[in-house]
Amino acid sequence: MESTVAISGILLYILVLLLIISFLFITFLVVRLKNETHQKRFYKEKLDEADVRRGNFELETIKSKLNPHLFKNVLNSIQSHAYQSYYALDKLSSVLDYILYESDCEYVSLKEETDFALSLIEINRLKVSPLFDLRIKNRIDPNSHLINAKIIAPLITIDLIENAFKHADIQNADAFISIVFDLSKTAFSLIVSNKISVKPILQKEKSGFGKDNLRKRLDLVYRSNYMLEHTIENDVYIAHLKINLLEHKAQMSAAG
Repeated sequence: MESTVAISGILLYILVLLLIISFLFITFLVVRLKNETHQKRFYKEKLDEADVRRGNFELETIKSKLNPHLFKNVLNSIQSHAYQSYYALDKLSSVLDYILYESDCEYVSLKEETDFALSLIEINRLKVSPLFDLRIKNRIDPNSHLINAKIIAPLITIDLIENAFKHADIQNADAFISIVFDLSKTAFSLIVSNKISVKPILQKEKSGFGKDNLRKRLDLVYRSNYMLEHTIENDVYIAHLKINLLEHKAQMSAAG
């Protein structure tokens, strides 16, 4: 009888010891898991900060190159058409105001960007004959709830517009440039098309930034919330930029 009690006591002691060991082991695993989770979160935050810094640096680099390039093109247009200097200088004033005071902002309103783009088009109009087929359509509803929201990267429209004037077959009788601004309930769209010139374009050293830099900037700002397509149909070049403003706005709000 006494041996049975002793054995029961030993088994109980062993059971309690196993429970204590199990508890300590589980506690160790929980603490280790928390530490690993904390370390992963710490490294992820550091990587995210590095991505943000790299993105901001690349954006600043692109912008620092972009503004002087645009300014030079504008002055060249005005210089070649001095007889229209008053009108050109009025448009230039609007363009310079935008470059000087708005281009440093992270975002501007769609109205500000399209007003700037329209002024830029009027300056580029000086390059072509008064009879040239230049088609401008602005389908943006001025009463849209997105028109004044600060969700458009400044100067995001100029590459497609300037490329059309640079590469269009201006001397051809059936040449044209078409620029369409559109705004749906969720997205902004810019479609620029032109008849391709059969003459080779004179390449100037350090001129232009190209499709790669525009796409790079769009990737940094809008990530998956944009679409940029370049297509050729017969002898017409078509560039289509579409930005999902509503989705981007929602992500900006969620990020604080």
